[in-house]
Amino acid sequence: MQPITEAYVTSETHAGVTTIEFSHPQSNSMPAKQLEKLANEIHFAGTHTETKVIILKSAGEKTFCAGASFDELSQIKNEKDGEKFFRGFANVINNIRRCPKLIIARIQGKCVGGGVGIAAAADYAIAVQGADIKLSELAVGIGPFVVGPAIERKIGIASFSALAIDATMWRNSEWAKKKGLFAEVHENIENMDEAINRLANTLAHSNPEAMAELKKVFWSNTENWENLLNERAAISGKLVLSNFTKNAIDEIKNKK
Repeated sequence: MQPITEAYVTSETHAGVTTIEFSHPQSNSMPAKQLEKLANEIHFAGTHTETKVIILKSAGEKTFCAGASFDELSQIKNEKDGEKFFRGFANVINNIRRCPKLIIARIQGKCVGGGVGIAAAADYAIAVQGADIKLSELAVGIGPFVVGPAIERKIGIASFSALAIDATMWRNSEWAKKKGLFAEVHENIENMDEAINRLANTLAHSNPEAMAELKKVFWSNTENWENLLNERAAISGKLVLSNFTKNAIDEIKNKK
């Protein structure tokens, strides 16, 4: 597998299945522009009549998504810019929530922070063994505020609390499956992709109206997320300016 050398978000549709792929050289981390592109592609796929089901994936094999870009976090100078950055994750999650098409997440590697939130927001996540997860935000002085509702909705408050509080501890893919974050875990990427393709093909031949109605049921009682996630973004946007967070981020960046 060649190393990831560029940042992109691409989308292509074949036989009713739209595959959205994102990539970033820094472990598929998310700068603001990447978040904006991803949110826009999800929105467009939701309105695309040829799209019956969506597969959300990332490039490479080691990491699904490392969360927020530390390079960009370290450059935030005021609360307004901080809130704007974290609203990027809010927009991705809300666009997944509002999308009338079912979204399958392909989790081929580790998930950190916002990456766990994206996996949790997907309607059905299929992972490979070794796709460990960690909510590292508290360790750098912030907290998983924006992605928290999506994670709590999927795995419950007790498991979400455990992840959020023990922010340096990795949980393995079997833990994630047991808690409900992953619907399936496969022993290798080949088996994972076979399962994803089988499910996507089945859904592409299912009734779109029934799937749209089913998704409404899955996401009931989340109508307030438009405001809730933006309010959470403001909390993160303030905390990212703290000396604790700036020092923690600099320390991590200096170790790379």
